[in-house]
Amino acid sequence: MSLIKLLNFQNLGDERGDLISLEQQKNIPFDVKRVYYLFNTGASVARGFHAHINLEQVAICVKGSCRFILDNGEYRESVILNSPDLGLYIGNHQWREMHDFSSDCVLLILASEYYCESDYIRNYQEFIALVNK
Repeated sequence: MSLIKLLNFQNLGDERGDLISLEQQKNIPFDVKRVYYLFNTGASVARGFHAHINLEQVAICVKGSCRFILDNGEYRESVILNSPDLGLYIGNHQWREMHDFSSDCVLLILASEYYCESDYIRNYQEFIALVNK
């Protein structure tokens, strides 16, 4: 069973340039309540290192590239995001890490919930205990 669920977004561009439309409950599999993006992240910096209890996300590398590691407590998989027409769906109860940011990386995240610190699991051992219940 693969943890990697990639969403392919249709490029609606023409001779004037590229255009991708993101729509909740259509090509994004949930209602979007929060949008944020990461940029100017150093190549040696790693981010993430947490899971969520309820939150779902779609990560899109709109420029440059980065590598994600997803972990469900039993399996760990890695994927490189490097195309603005590709999204990585990250469900709840999945540990995520981001590594190897290119110098021009802009990573867009669409989230199913508003920010709520109590939804975060920031300790890997607590995460393992939760998913092994």
